[in-house]
Amino acid sequence: MFSNSQPVASRPFHVMAKAIGPKCNLDCEYCFYLEKDRLFSKNERFRMRDETLERFVKNYIEAQPSEQVSFAWQGGEPTLLGVNFFKKVVALQKKYAQGKQIENAFQTNGTLLNDEWAAFLSENGFLVGISIDGPETLHNTYRVKRNQSGSFRDVLHGVKFLQKHGVEWNSLTCIHKSNSEKPLEVYKFLKGIGSHFMQFIPIVERKPNPKANELGLELSTPPTLEGLEMQQEMTPWSVSPRAYGKFLTAIFDRWVRNDVGKIFVQIFDVSLSKWLGHPSGLCIFSETCGTAVALEHDGSIYSCDHYVYPDYRIGNINENSLASMLDSVFQNRFGQNKSDTLPQYCRDCVFRPACNGGCPKHRFLATEDGEPGLNYLCQSYFSFFKHADPYLRVMANLYRSGRAPALIMELLKKKRIPGLN
Repeated sequence: MFSNSQPVASRPFHVMAKAIGPKCNLDCEYCFYLEKDRLFSKNERFRMRDETLERFVKNYIEAQPSEQVSFAWQGGEPTLLGVNFFKKVVALQKKYAQGKQIENAFQTNGTLLNDEWAAFLSENGFLVGISIDGPETLHNTYRVKRNQSGSFRDVLHGVKFLQKHGVEWNSLTCIHKSNSEKPLEVYKFLKGIGSHFMQFIPIVERKPNPKANELGLELSTPPTLEGLEMQQEMTPWSVSPRAYGKFLTAIFDRWVRNDVGKIFVQIFDVSLSKWLGHPSGLCIFSETCGTAVALEHDGSIYSCDHYVYPDYRIGNINENSLASMLDSVFQNRFGQNKSDTLPQYCRDCVFRPACNGGCPKHRFLATEDGEPGLNYLCQSYFSFFKHADPYLRVMANLYRSGRAPALIMELLKKKRIPGLN
């Protein structure tokens, strides 16, 4: 059907595919994506067409300069598309693989999973991310169904289907005002349900700015390329910088003494990699960005998942090649802007190599001397990195000497590390 080969991008890149757009069966109060349906026509068909899907799969595989191609499926809620949609995905990937290694990651709220879904995901080697915010009371604070009842029990039911069929899965926990105050309760719960890979995502949202009002949205748009904004009023569910820093530190202290090598926490693993001098595996801590774009259901490509707004639409898969969009002047400027607008306060910070200013979406504060562009979570990251630094140094030295970083647990237990016991 599509015979012409597409150009290869100048560097590896990642696409977060939202084939169902912002549509979801839940009504999570803190979700920044649900309101994005207002950016489309009232008669919009929020489901990726077969032709667009095929163009994306073929183009994405051909445009990657590496031999490994990782697809990421999200929403909204991707299970609303049905199993048959993803059977088409797998068939198209096989059709256009050309010898490349294909991987699939699938982020879901878990409430619609059943035997059919789990069997398919297992058979095709999908890595599944389950969104769950902790024990029932904490989870149900904001993650509710359309009738406003809690979704917790439905999520756990979905997890059991994954476990039954041996699907590899991890947990994604949004950290908000409620659960940020109970870090060890959250950590203990996630371990208890069998999560060995954990992601913690801070909820940081502002009330609408003039641009959001213009678009009919209830949450602020990100700081613009033309001029970084000062802080607006935060939403009531946003995590505070102090609370998020204490959340990470409390879990790190438990993890570093008991669970290194057994439980994998994304921000801890990324931090250790940074202390080893390796590039960041997490875009928010990279020096520049722009290589992780979002694909909407209609084929539109946006600069980032957090920048799905008209000003950041860089093209459409039905009209443009992925390589041309990723290598465009606008996208390169978008990515470089993260570094170019970094305040001097951050440039002088001892932890700048680990943080690099954090996500541009959250850089709406001013430094003490009035320079714009400071990350809302600066206090969080600084306090966490300062606390974790001596432990990460020990773990990095263990690794460099050919020993497992997990040996730090034994050293701490035997009080063999001065000042860290």
